[in-house]
Amino acid sequence: MGALIAALGATSAVAQLRGHGGPVRALAISSDGQTLLTGSFDGSAIRWSLARDAAEQVLRFHADAVNATMLLKDGRAATAGADGRIAIWSSGKQQPDTVLEGHTAPIAALALSPDGATLASASWDHTARLWPLAGGAPRILEGHTQNVNGIEFSADGRNLISVSYDLTLRIWPLDSSAAPSIVTLPTPLNSVVASSDGEISAAGADGKIYFLDRKGKLVGDVVAGPIPVIAMAMSQDGALLAAADVRGSVAIIDRKARTLARRLVGPGLPVWSVAFMPDNGTLLTGGADSVIRRWNALTGEPIGATIQENPNDPLAAYAGDRGAEIFRACVACHTLTPDQGNKAGPTLSGIFGRKIATLPGYNFSEPLKKLDIIWTSETVSKLFEIGPAAYTPGTKMPEQRIGSDEDRKALVQFLSRATVPPVKPDR
Repeated sequence: MGALIAALGATSAVAQLRGHGGPVRALAISSDGQTLLTGSFDGSAIRWSLARDAAEQVLRFHADAVNATMLLKDGRAATAGADGRIAIWSSGKQQPDTVLEGHTAPIAALALSPDGATLASASWDHTARLWPLAGGAPRILEGHTQNVNGIEFSADGRNLISVSYDLTLRIWPLDSSAAPSIVTLPTPLNSVVASSDGEISAAGADGKIYFLDRKGKLVGDVVAGPIPVIAMAMSQDGALLAAADVRGSVAIIDRKARTLARRLVGPGLPVWSVAFMPDNGTLLTGGADSVIRRWNALTGEPIGATIQENPNDPLAAYAGDRGAEIFRACVACHTLTPDQGNKAGPTLSGIFGRKIATLPGYNFSEPLKKLDIIWTSETVSKLFEIGPAAYTPGTKMPEQRIGSDEDRKALVQFLSRATVPPVKPDR
């Protein structure tokens, strides 16, 4: 393990951190800005020293992607995975001190109460849970009818806010068993943050950020982009929001002015996670290329080495193809040819005509094995029309929909060309 950590530190580029073997799904920064805890599709978490730009510890426990990380106020760390478990770690230990179990589907997000006593989790099992860190049974919050994707405590610690793919934002009072306030918005919701003044910001699958007051009244919105926002963070002073999407764009939003201030332009691959440093001006992003980058959020410029296009871009041969550009959001998890093999998701080579969950060598979830779907142009299009959660219940695929008929058609046409296995010559 020591040799691995040394190697991770040695490969860190200026202002960039490299060490994960898959897309960086989660970022958590300590209040003093000295420590970073990252989670990845590769199933690991890494504790980094930001002062030295070096990995200090690799945490391996989860049986699937690490979707959320949190640095606790007592110096410990929390990681949550697609395996439905939360692990609590002490610094330097190779195994977690405690494992919190109960969720029956992937955990998508974590939040820590202002007093540091309670950890909240959001899960695709349609529930949120409140875990007393001193021990004891969790409080289960039920009512959402689809994946709960984001969760946040109000600044005063009196409420928990959850957002779901069921189009609702719910404000749960924590000092009573009263029913939550329910706000229905025009789109599925993927992330939520709350500011010290009580305002709530929710990220939508329609590319908008919705602003609500502390009671849930809608007070405004800003268009971050034309496609779903999948990750969001707020600067500690509440002035800026960073909203990331699956095509690699990060919108910096002036929260008070309700305007798009600037846009960060990276390698064009999905940005799965964002987090502000305590200085309120430096932003960290975690990408599909496994790299963590620093940005000046006030100017929109990268910090350190110039960001280059991915030299191993699997879609380089399809430049100008609309369907390929839409598929770019999928390259973090799927390959197109048999020689590239499986990643976080199965290879799509030869997908047309194949029954769902039958590709040899990939560990599909049990619910998928029970579905009677043959992948055709029509079924692939339907998957993205109504979303994976509705069409393939039990999937671990990130939730996303393609609303445009033309975009779905372009994607299907691209896949019909790019996933055909090469014909082996006769001998």
